[in-house]
Amino acid sequence: MPLSLIILALSAFAIGTTEFVIMGLLPDVAADLGVSIPGAGWLVTGYALGVAIGAPFMALATARLPRKAALVVLMGIFIVGNLLCAIASDYNVLMFARVVTALCHGAFFGIGSVVAAGLVAPNKRASAVALMFTGLTLANVLGVPLGTALGQEAGWRSTFWAVTVIGVVALIGLIRFLPAKRDEEKLDMRSELVALKGAGLWLSLSMTALFSASVFTLFTYVAPLLGEVTGVSPRGVTWTLVLIGLGLTLGNIIGGKLADKSLANTLMGVFITMAVVSTVLSWTSVALIPTEITLFLWATACFAAVPALQVNVVTFGKDAPNLVSTLNIGAFNIGNALGAWVGGSVIAHGLGLTAVPLAAGALAVLALLVTLITFRQGGNADLAPATH
Repeated sequence: MPLSLIILALSAFAIGTTEFVIMGLLPDVAADLGVSIPGAGWLVTGYALGVAIGAPFMALATARLPRKAALVVLMGIFIVGNLLCAIASDYNVLMFARVVTALCHGAFFGIGSVVAAGLVAPNKRASAVALMFTGLTLANVLGVPLGTALGQEAGWRSTFWAVTVIGVVALIGLIRFLPAKRDEEKLDMRSELVALKGAGLWLSLSMTALFSASVFTLFTYVAPLLGEVTGVSPRGVTWTLVLIGLGLTLGNIIGGKLADKSLANTLMGVFITMAVVSTVLSWTSVALIPTEITLFLWATACFAAVPALQVNVVTFGKDAPNLVSTLNIGAFNIGNALGAWVGGSVIAHGLGLTAVPLAAGALAVLALLVTLITFRQGGNADLAPATH
């Protein structure tokens, strides 16, 4: 296993942690900066919009750079953004810092996955890309709960200092160990832009956005829900985030196997499950054990959709794989922003934290409807990724 793959996975871990850890720190950030919980939720929206806007922009801006140089530049932006988060004097500075940090996100994963595939033999490329994205999975299992615990004990700024240090280590590793290839193909953005046609592709991107919106309507406000409704202590919130991370990991594994059999059936089944479990959480959230069980099932269902969504978009946009992959990351983060806004609006309008899961369930139903339209439009309800 090339050491450079480990460095790419470490980079993915750092990026994933800084994106998602804000959910666990939301009450602490709100209290320290003197803003409301919905106001702090806009930090999730700002980051997500930064990714959505920055992904295609940074892909174009770095298109002529060697891939190693592009990754080094992007990780440098990531470090500066997290450093600004750690020293932010007020809410506005923190928002600006979150957006700066987000700019590198989509392009780093897009370019990094291509680099990872090129580091190994052709028959091991999928495994290499999966290893890089393991860093993102570990961010949810370890990075988010550990970052939340650190922030609760030493102040939320300490978490961003820690992520900054991890980013510096990753940057040094990229410079030192990532090989520079002089014969790599340059990305032809014009031909990929021409290939972005067909209703199926745009419906698929809409499906990703609605899925993500459903997830982040709830995930953004899970810490205040646990603290104010379920009565979980700050330390208990950390352990709940560990449980959610385990559910996300299990769901990713299950979803990959199911998607190999049928994309359509997997996505429809997942969205139905998400809608049902989210609705149930609005009732179970008043008691600890039922809440923990429901959140684990919810997390498992959510990430079961991720492999199918990625394959689905690339299947419909097979003539523009590089740009489509980047656009899918953008769609995911547009959904993040929408979900954080929906959840915050539910709270701000006085509907209460227990109404947030209901809003998440409604968005899952919308994702289901788009799925039905997408595969009916595609003409094959059992479209499979590789053989159909």
